[in-house]
Amino acid sequence: MSAVPARGEPATPELRPDVLVLGIGNVLWADEGFGVRAVEALHQRWWMPENVSLVDGGTQGVYLLDHVCSAERVLVLDAIDFALAPGTLRVFRDADVPEGSDRAMSLHQATFQELLSLARVRGRFPERITLIGVQPDVLDDLGGSLSPLVRARLDEAVELAVAELSAWGVEPVPRAQPPQEPLGADALAIDAYEAGRPSATAACRIGDARFLNQTQGRG
Repeated sequence: MSAVPARGEPATPELRPDVLVLGIGNVLWADEGFGVRAVEALHQRWWMPENVSLVDGGTQGVYLLDHVCSAERVLVLDAIDFALAPGTLRVFRDADVPEGSDRAMSLHQATFQELLSLARVRGRFPERITLIGVQPDVLDDLGGSLSPLVRARLDEAVELAVAELSAWGVEPVPRAQPPQEPLGADALAIDAYEAGRPSATAACRIGDARFLNQTQGRG
């Protein structure tokens, strides 16, 4: 719903978000959450015009289909697996956008390629698509944040995203201060998430110890 304009001001027309910036990944598995952290950082640092939609896609899989189908141009931020040196950033455009990692981090996670295939079936495939991906360093740290190597590439990923949007004719504006509204849940914002993580001695890093029989004998 559009905001009601102040008296004497022209009404702002409804604009269909024709540019989607989508961060995908699972923040619970260390570097797998890179895409979410990258779009979060973009939201914190840059104001976007009304025709740009920034989405924390997490592991929503096919539930992101409507977002993809409603956009003419899609910019994806994600972790990729191409056996590159950890921390390597790569940019893929249009026909060069690869399938990405086939490692499912959630039972509900669909690959982005599946989303693109469904969008094509619907006849709503984006006119332009760009993927900015990082080769992860750590994936098997349950509850972990980004590894230092991958976190160090966040700034560059944000700069690449802004440059790509600018090439599409979008004009992001640097924020003087962070927005009041977070992109995702407050508790999952990177600073709160890292501050609330138990120590390695207090929490199992590879799963729930009760199910892994690490605190009880095997029965």
